[in-house]
Amino acid sequence: MKPSFAHHSNHSQKSLKSIFTFAILLFSLTIFSQSIISGKVVDEKGKPVSGANVFIEGTYDGASTTESGDFSFTTTVKGNQTLVVSFLIYETSKTVIDVANFQNKTIKLRESVTSLDAVVITAGTLEAGDKARVSVLKPLDIVTTAGSAGNIIAALQTLPGTQTVGEDGRLFVRGGEANETQTFVDGIRVAQPYGATTNNLPTRGRFSPFLFSGMSFSTGGYSAEYGEALSSVLLLNTQDDPDQTKTEISLMTVGLGIGNTQKWKKSSLSVNANYINLAPYQAAIPQNVDWNSPFQSLSGETVYRYNFNNGILKVYAAFDASKFNINQENINSPDKIRVDLNNNNFYLNSSYKGVFGNNWQITTGLSYGYSNNKINIDSGKVANDENAAHLKLKLRKSFSDRFKLSIGADCFITQFNEDFNENSGSVFTNGYDSNIAVIYTETDIFFSKKWAAKVGIRASNNDLLDETAISPRISFAYKMAKNSQFAFAYGDFTQTPNAEYIKYFNNNQFESEKASHYILNFQYNKNGKTFRAETYYKDYRDLVKFDTKMAAFNSVFSNSGSGYAKGLDLFWRDGKSIKNLEYWVSYSYIDTERDYKNFSSQVTPSFVADHSLSIVTKYFITDWKSQIGFTNSYSSGRPYNNPNETKFMNGKTKSYNSLSFNWAYLLSQQKILYFSVSNVLGSQNVFGYEYANSADNAGFYNRKEIIPTADRFFFIGFFWTISNDKKDNQLRNL
Repeated sequence: MKPSFAHHSNHSQKSLKSIFTFAILLFSLTIFSQSIISGKVVDEKGKPVSGANVFIEGTYDGASTTESGDFSFTTTVKGNQTLVVSFLIYETSKTVIDVANFQNKTIKLRESVTSLDAVVITAGTLEAGDKARVSVLKPLDIVTTAGSAGNIIAALQTLPGTQTVGEDGRLFVRGGEANETQTFVDGIRVAQPYGATTNNLPTRGRFSPFLFSGMSFSTGGYSAEYGEALSSVLLLNTQDDPDQTKTEISLMTVGLGIGNTQKWKKSSLSVNANYINLAPYQAAIPQNVDWNSPFQSLSGETVYRYNFNNGILKVYAAFDASKFNINQENINSPDKIRVDLNNNNFYLNSSYKGVFGNNWQITTGLSYGYSNNKINIDSGKVANDENAAHLKLKLRKSFSDRFKLSIGADCFITQFNEDFNENSGSVFTNGYDSNIAVIYTETDIFFSKKWAAKVGIRASNNDLLDETAISPRISFAYKMAKNSQFAFAYGDFTQTPNAEYIKYFNNNQFESEKASHYILNFQYNKNGKTFRAETYYKDYRDLVKFDTKMAAFNSVFSNSGSGYAKGLDLFWRDGKSIKNLEYWVSYSYIDTERDYKNFSSQVTPSFVADHSLSIVTKYFITDWKSQIGFTNSYSSGRPYNNPNETKFMNGKTKSYNSLSFNWAYLLSQQKILYFSVSNVLGSQNVFGYEYANSADNAGFYNRKEIIPTADRFFFIGFFWTISNDKKDNQLRNL
């Protein structure tokens, strides 16, 4: 039998008809099951946002906004869904919507507070480093500034708000003494940041710039995270990760140094050592003091880094052994006084920074510092040692781009002991043990791209003084235009009295010294040009006073002192206007008076100059493969007390001026010849006067000038870097 083709044809037609009918039905169901989403995207001022992405979260359904900000698209999802709107400079918006009823709606976007041109809180803070949002210095500046001689502190003294106190060498900030500034490495306190010295001999910061990638220098109004400083904090940050394995060799007129960095996949180790001996320099340059043995030091630093998946561990250690022997003139003695000093110092710092849990950040660590001094003064002897530790824990969480919370705790432990052996054989022992426990919290609030605030509070308990202090801190910033902004800061600050006083605690009762800061700041930053203007007022309370010529075991101490400091700081930096030239200008005016120590009235202290001006220039000469630099530092006269006059602290020194020069010449890409000289013009600077304790037969008090140890300091060095890329050099370390 033949097959029936007619029957097969009818069956095929019925099948095709069924498929076609099902397709039409499915298409109809799909059409009728889709929802239309439409609306308009605008900014906070109601202006349309063009090119924003609008979509249903978890789907491919979406569209981009038109020039008028409108959008429209269809979706097959049902019920409540999340509508996402995103665009570059705005915060991403997420809105829960009813898909069936979201037509012709308006969505308002807020400007992102994390964009590069967003407001930054700057009042009282000067930053350097690649991570700084607004950097007034670069890491390279710390050591290529003429006159700094590789000293971080000397470079900072070219910034506004600082005082150049040539016979001391430490940081004096806005009318505060040097001990009112605290130093931190990776957020952990350094108890002994300066080298040991004696009367009227300047010291240096202990740390070489070799291992640091940036710094933050607060001249007041600083974060609630830090305390025990009436005036300022200096935050130094070690490098997170070196770029490569390398060796660095330094041959200098004052000594030699060697450093090596080993870099592995997840870890690295940097080690450097230096030996300094000033004998060649002292032989070449006439000295204003009588050296029996020149200043010598052996120092070293090391940092080990390990990168975990969620954080980084850094262990930093430094040691410093130094000595010198000198005969010092004294107005009250016909013979010179022989001073023989030996100092040993060790500092260990271990810190961890990482993330855990639901986007929590943790910073924790500890430090230990040990300093031992042995000082022979003629036949008398002074021996002291300090053990200081700091334990730190800080947690931080960003709940959103607009709200960040920090909470933390610190513990500071200090033990200080001193023995003084008089010529007669009598021995006096003094010292103290101090434990300070701290908790703090702080929030960063970004109201908008233009408005921001930092609000914090710090509570500390000092068991030695048996007191608890509450210190509020608050800062605001307002961005008035794309490149300029205002900022305001207020804070209360407390500090344990200086060890020179507190070591006599057993015979006296002390309180913390206190200060309040009020700071108003304006900053402009555009295309390599930065301008800062800052005015401030500081109110000092409970400063230490005593009733003897010098602080001593038989002094009667009190916290009845007070004072104020107010002034204006200006800073201008330009690295673009003139090819190959970079320069900055700093000017400070200060009006400050104190009634403290053994002062008979409230006057300006001897370390303060009313006017200070620094001009720093750096010029790169391509044809000579050289960078040359000049720094000129000027300050008006400083007050001193002349007992031949009836008015207290009525004298005034002549103005201070010093012009310094440096020259770095690239012998090859990795070999540098470096030369520097301070006070090129040989200005005869006078820091003050020492007066006799008693008058002569004519009733006149004789005096002696306090002057630099030498009129000039010169330095010649050869620096050689050995690395795999054959390009890296030590220019940043000079």
